[in-house]
Amino acid sequence: MISITLPDGSVRQYEQGVTSMQVAQSISEGLARNVLAAEVDGVVWDASRAIEQDAAVKLLTWNDLKGKATFWHSSAHLMAEALEALYPGTKFGIGPAIETGFYYDVDFGDREFSSDEFKKIEDKILELAKTREEFIRKPISKADAIEYFTEKDDEYKLDLLKDLPDGSITFYTQGNFTDLCRGPHIPNTSFIKAVKLMSVAGAYWRGDESRKQLTRIYAVTFPKASELTEYLHLLEEAKKRDHRKLGKEMELFAFSEKVGMGLPLWLPKGTALRERLVNFMQKAQVKAGYEQVITPHIGHKNLYVTSGHYEKYGADSFQPIKTPQEGEEFFLKPMNCPHHCEIYKTKPRSYKDLPVRYAEFGTVYRYEQSGELHGLTRVRGFTQDDAHLFCRPDQVKEEFKKVIDLVLYVFTALGFENYTAQVSLRDPNNKSKYIGSDENWALAEASIIEAADEKGLKTVVEYGEAAFYGPKLDFMVRDALGRKWQLGTIQVDYNLPERFELEYTGSDNQKHRPVMIHRAPFGSLERFIAVLIEHCAGNFPLWLSPEQFIILPISEKYEDYAKKLSESLKDSDICGLIDFRDEKIGRKIRDAEVKKIPYMLIVGEKETAEGLVSVRKHGQGDLGSMSIEDFKQQILKEITV
Repeated sequence: MISITLPDGSVRQYEQGVTSMQVAQSISEGLARNVLAAEVDGVVWDASRAIEQDAAVKLLTWNDLKGKATFWHSSAHLMAEALEALYPGTKFGIGPAIETGFYYDVDFGDREFSSDEFKKIEDKILELAKTREEFIRKPISKADAIEYFTEKDDEYKLDLLKDLPDGSITFYTQGNFTDLCRGPHIPNTSFIKAVKLMSVAGAYWRGDESRKQLTRIYAVTFPKASELTEYLHLLEEAKKRDHRKLGKEMELFAFSEKVGMGLPLWLPKGTALRERLVNFMQKAQVKAGYEQVITPHIGHKNLYVTSGHYEKYGADSFQPIKTPQEGEEFFLKPMNCPHHCEIYKTKPRSYKDLPVRYAEFGTVYRYEQSGELHGLTRVRGFTQDDAHLFCRPDQVKEEFKKVIDLVLYVFTALGFENYTAQVSLRDPNNKSKYIGSDENWALAEASIIEAADEKGLKTVVEYGEAAFYGPKLDFMVRDALGRKWQLGTIQVDYNLPERFELEYTGSDNQKHRPVMIHRAPFGSLERFIAVLIEHCAGNFPLWLSPEQFIILPISEKYEDYAKKLSESLKDSDICGLIDFRDEKIGRKIRDAEVKKIPYMLIVGEKETAEGLVSVRKHGQGDLGSMSIEDFKQQILKEITV
């Protein structure tokens, strides 16, 4: 007999060789009908795979992220089977699950392929799904795997096999399709009830532009047709909320080919929005004991060699700036932290001086591939709300907890209520990607885990997601449409203080090394604003809106009154503008609605004569007439953070 420990801590006895599906059946037939896979000692397995020794088992359904990923990866295999049936001779690259569905890279040979063929493929996938074919796992020797794909004439699978050690290779077969795959997969194809092919794009094999371009087909599947309908509705809503569309309509930002791809230009209204966010954060930082600093946009190459950024990112960064002096090279700043280390070193420090907290809205530059650029969410120049705290080892956890409080304060003020804290640790199987000793990594990881636990955060652990110099706590926020974004981040770093030889004098009169905490509650202003636009569909909280009101005179006769009204409101720090255009009032109202200006103040003969304003609120309509003073009080009450 073996012991199976379930997530609630209960332990059940089963015969050796029991499968996760059998465990589910012993609990409830209803549960078993929904099991897609299982996590066995932290590794996702097929639900049909035998468990030979004591293990911790978590049964995975559609409600689990790893369950969804298994469902979508299995769907990629089913799509490949459909493609092979419809287009004999098709060759296959890779077909992973992604956050919203899956894709498969395929080689159709000389055949032209377009989205016109999507419906035919969808119908074939659903036809195959109804056959209820099982996904059968089979370990295979490398020699036999090579023989199989040589006979099939699939050079892409042969290329993948080169990197796989003998004894680790598995095939999966469902119906008439066999693929090289480590799995896991869902029990059978009948779980897949709805499918939609989303788009088609080109993708170079292994991301190498010198190799053949394959056809990448993106798709999504669901266990219920109603869930696909709901998903497609959300996609339509997402199009309406797209920050690139709203940013243009609301005149917030623009891009110019002459300036360069991925380098946003902030228009006056967007700049006002940014400045309000900056002022909001600066106030909170002053309260929390931060000091503001400013550092250059470039730095000497040796600065980034010392920090380790050159070794890790040098090849992927903007190329060096050479000066007239032989051998002298500068880089566009990719990170603020090396500069802040040098500020710390400007004078001797005592243990009584710590913690030191430096904050900077520092603009940094990273060369992203042109195909990866996307509006404000992926750019080449962006401003981080960066801060670096230098503290004693005994202060790390307390300081970390204070930063968590600051991040949560930001989220609350801006309406982000659905978030998870991701504990991002280094990959224990590939430590070469990171700098620093195992001892320091263990200390840093323990500080983060304990601080998050003591603050009662809902956390998930992800291995391999740490920064190269230290582990971090990443805040994964879900927006109004349920999409996940990585926003705020906090990192513990024992390594940069060593590389920069940072010191403080302790109470024992000896030199000690401080610990560094990196933090950015917004992450970057660009990305944060993009997410905020889409989260609130451009309807910003009133305190944040670049234009809180617009005055709409019915005709030219009432413009003087409109000007007096505008000045009165601006004297109370309420920001807005007047629409002086020679347009009908209906057109002015419609245009103000498109620009999502919170309040429209309509002024005509009655309002001018009686010192009133006729108020409309964006999305709500007519609020009636009121005195200027009453409107001021209403709006000032609403402008609270």
